[in-house]
Amino acid sequence: MPRSARLDAPGVLHHIIVRGIERRSIFKDDKDRENLLERLSILLPETKTACYSWALMPNHGHLLLRSGETGISQLMRRLLTGYAVYFNLRHNRHGPLFQNRYKSIICQEDSYFRELVRYIHLNPIRGGVVGDLNALNKYAYTGQSALMGHRQRPWQDSRYVLSYFGKGRLAARKRYLAYVRDGLDQGRRPELTGGGLIRSLGGWEEVKEKRSRDHERIKSDERILGDSDFVASILAEANEKMNRHYEMKSRGFDLSRVEQRVMEIFEIGRAALYLKGRRSKQVEARSVLCYWAVRELGLSTTEMARRLGMTQPGVGYAVSRGEMIVKKMKYNLNE
Repeated sequence: MPRSARLDAPGVLHHIIVRGIERRSIFKDDKDRENLLERLSILLPETKTACYSWALMPNHGHLLLRSGETGISQLMRRLLTGYAVYFNLRHNRHGPLFQNRYKSIICQEDSYFRELVRYIHLNPIRGGVVGDLNALNKYAYTGQSALMGHRQRPWQDSRYVLSYFGKGRLAARKRYLAYVRDGLDQGRRPELTGGGLIRSLGGWEEVKEKRSRDHERIKSDERILGDSDFVASILAEANEKMNRHYEMKSRGFDLSRVEQRVMEIFEIGRAALYLKGRRSKQVEARSVLCYWAVRELGLSTTEMARRLGMTQPGVGYAVSRGEMIVKKMKYNLNE
């Protein structure tokens, strides 16, 4: 079955789940865990991404994030690629470290924020990593210790989380801790990890058809957790992006036409456009090509990486750079 398209937009709440390939460990020791946290401490401020809750388990990890201006994909690509390279070098291994893509579930904040924070932070107890709530409160590799004031994690927005439980920090911590204690017996919550309430309905068209036919309150599927109105709002935004790609293709825009426009702007030939090199004009031209190909035509970063002989993260950086160039210089693809 083809995998679902990623849903992403600035300012959206995401429950991210990362798993080791074949359920293998992605952390061998605390040095590995500290390496990932160091990367988070750099990348979260750089991408203006907020982190509210997190837990590092031996063979998987959870993050509750609010995406920054560039969405969640760029952050996760940089985080996981960099960590996988480090891990393989340190442990003398080869091949993929993570199972497929990370899982990203867009979540409705007012209904699920508190539940998700609690669910993620209770992972070490459910997994037998720590024995009880007292140990969890001091455990270094989940956001619980920062919320309880035992660890300093400047990149974790503890203040925002505690604001859900009261105004004063001490009183809020007490209420938060009581809330976590109430969830100790809940066990696993499949609905909070992208499944369990309903199965995948075969794409967004099926979701919309079912909603209009049955007037049901759709709660969850692989990519979204929320009520029907929230689902509809996310669908509308996703459809705007899909419609833009379809519109451009229906008007005769393909990669060849985009290439031609880029070559006109930068006054270079096709060979120079695809030639590897660090000359300023070539770098800018390739960046604009990547931006228009990915954002306007809907081509994947993987496809562009193959065509340009670049890495996928490299194409991701080029897309961001190309966007800045296009906006600054007011380049227009349609001219």
